[in-house]
Amino acid sequence: MKNVGIVIVSHSPLVAEGAASMVRQMVGDDVPLAWCGGNPEGGLGTSVEAILAAIDRAWSDRGVAILVDLGGAETNSEMAVEMLDGDRAHKVVVCNAPVVEGAVMAATEASGGASLAEVRATAEELSPA
Repeated sequence: MKNVGIVIVSHSPLVAEGAASMVRQMVGDDVPLAWCGGNPEGGLGTSVEAILAAIDRAWSDRGVAILVDLGGAETNSEMAVEMLDGDRAHKVVVCNAPVVEGAVMAATEASGGASLAEVRATAEELSPA
């Protein structure tokens, strides 16, 4: 059975790619993983279309957890989730967690076969109260 997928969304493509690289090196290939960052012009920012494409690349019927760096990434990720059809939208969550540590911990949890709720809870344990 395929594990929960992880999507990393950053305003910087280098940050997103670096976080994804850390996940791969620490967790391996057992977790569907995608990342996106930057705006369509190549500057800092995020793109709803790129987030949707990343969700597709990391798709798992068990769900997808999205980790974001700043408020705009969270807003655009939530917009992307709202654009998914109903069957998929309820299987995608945006985690309130630090992007790098959250992605590594979420992927570690997912690699063990955890549910989407368990993956989200593990990532969000890292957020300050």
